[in-house]
Amino acid sequence: MNVSSVTNVTVVIEYRDSFAKAVAKNVIVVVLSISLNYIHVGLIHTFRKHQIFYMNPRYILFFHLVVNDMIQMTLTVLLFIISYTIHKINVSVCSVLMLLALFATENTPLNLACMAVECYIAICMPLHHVQICTVRRTLVLIGLIWITSMLSVLPDLFITLATEPLDFFGSRVFCLRETAFPNPHIIKKRDVTYVMYLVIVWLVIFYTYFRILFTAKAASKDAKKARNTIVLHGFQLLLCMATYAEPLLMTALLQWFPKTFSDSLFTCYIIIHILPRAISPIIYGVRDKAFRKYLKTYLLCKVSTQ
Repeated sequence: MNVSSVTNVTVVIEYRDSFAKAVAKNVIVVVLSISLNYIHVGLIHTFRKHQIFYMNPRYILFFHLVVNDMIQMTLTVLLFIISYTIHKINVSVCSVLMLLALFATENTPLNLACMAVECYIAICMPLHHVQICTVRRTLVLIGLIWITSMLSVLPDLFITLATEPLDFFGSRVFCLRETAFPNPHIIKKRDVTYVMYLVIVWLVIFYTYFRILFTAKAASKDAKKARNTIVLHGFQLLLCMATYAEPLLMTALLQWFPKTFSDSLFTCYIIIHILPRAISPIIYGVRDKAFRKYLKTYLLCKVSTQ
């Protein structure tokens, strides 16, 4: 285990929250996650009940994003609650939960980049959109997103299996990425991977935004809407990509505010892991006319049956 991860755990233990504060934080996290997942379930139900969305790559990518957000939020909330209740868990269990959470976390910016490219093709290459953005290619693209995330995260497990004694996996730890996969080479690999993700995904976002921006000068209503959608994706991506800067941010906060480090962790968790998952329903559940119409019908029918 590297020095920074040991220090983080030590500070969190030394300055643990009072019982009232711990309960308040857990209640806030659980209420937010249940509320957002309830909205996400409504979005998923709307998608499943109307075949029109099955044939549109944009909505397929959106469906994947929402499902991925649900997985990510559920796992991170579970880990958050475990950190306050059980405190330390078996390394094997921690590793499985951490791997799944990392897969879902790294999927999000890749999915957003793909959605930005789809918007770009729809606006800037409308005659070729049907040929390029097919349902089959969209499903293949989703598969590639998962493969890319796995290739980024699974080496952590393989390196740990190769370098740690068998007894390590039967021990109990405070469940963090650094404690589940403690080899220092993993930290270096993570930093390099995150920089690559930042550069590639932001290049995609900026390129698609400016191409759509120039197209929007023709006063196309669809182009202007797509440009605004890219801006929202960019904001959502900015929050999601904060995950990649989180290790550096945590180190800085630990040095600056060691006695309020647990509060800093909580604030960062809400901003980085919860808030981005609230933007997807706004982009498609509220702004998209076609999806909004069917979602409104679903909600009204649900209210009338109660």
